[in-house]
Amino acid sequence: MSARRLTVLSILLLTLVACGGGPLVDGEEPTAEPTVTATGSLNPDGTDSPEEFAADMKDAQEVAEDYWSQIFERAGTRFQPISQVVPYEREGEVDCAGEALPLNNAVYCSDGDFIAYDVNWAFDVFRQIGDSFLFYLLAHEYAHGIQARLGIQKRFTIQQELQADCMAGAFIGDEQRAGALVLQEGDTEELARGLESVGDDPGQPWFAEGAHGSAEQRTESFEQGFNDSLTPCKL
Repeated sequence: MSARRLTVLSILLLTLVACGGGPLVDGEEPTAEPTVTATGSLNPDGTDSPEEFAADMKDAQEVAEDYWSQIFERAGTRFQPISQVVPYEREGEVDCAGEALPLNNAVYCSDGDFIAYDVNWAFDVFRQIGDSFLFYLLAHEYAHGIQARLGIQKRFTIQQELQADCMAGAFIGDEQRAGALVLQEGDTEELARGLESVGDDPGQPWFAEGAHGSAEQRTESFEQGFNDSLTPCKL
C-alpha cells in the first residue's frame, strides 16, 4: 500500500469518543453518497474537497483492515473485517442498540458490526485539520471492533476507551514505522498538545458510565501504543 501523508493530529481528533451497538434505523441503509456540506475554514494543505475526503476515508479503512489482518495472521487467527463504514447526515438516521445516533459523532456498533459517523461533521473537521483526523477516527473506532472480536469487555467504560486509545496509537505508530503512513516533522508534538486539551471534565468520576479518561490518561495511553506497539495495550 502506498504511503499516506498524515497532517496535524489535533484536539478534535478525540471528539469521536462515543461507542455502542445496534442495527440501522428502520432496517434501511443510509444514502450511499451523502451530501457533504462545506462549512469549515479551509485547511492550508488543501485537503478540502469531498473527493479527497472520500478517498482518504477509503484509504483509512483499507490501512486499518490491512494492519489488523496482519496482526491476526501472525497470531494464527482468521480476521474478519468490520462489515461496513456507514456515513449518515441526519440525527436518528442510524440506530445503535435502539438509540438513535446524534450529529457530530462517530461510533462502532457491535450489533451489525459497523462503524457509523456524521459525514458532514467529519468532513468539516477534515477541512480544518486534514486527513489525519480520518485515520484517527477509523483507528479508534476500529479498535472497538477488534475488542469485540477478541471478546474484550472491561468492567468500566474508561478501561475500554483507554485501551482503544492505546490500540489506535499502536496502529498509527506501527504503520508509520512500516512506511504505510508518513508523519510530517512536528506532527507528534501537535498530537501531544491536542491530547492535553481533551479528556473528561475534572469532576467526572472515573467509574462513571461513558467516562473516557482525563487528558493525561488518554495522552499516556495513545503514546504507549504509538511508541511500543500493542504490547502495552494488554490485549
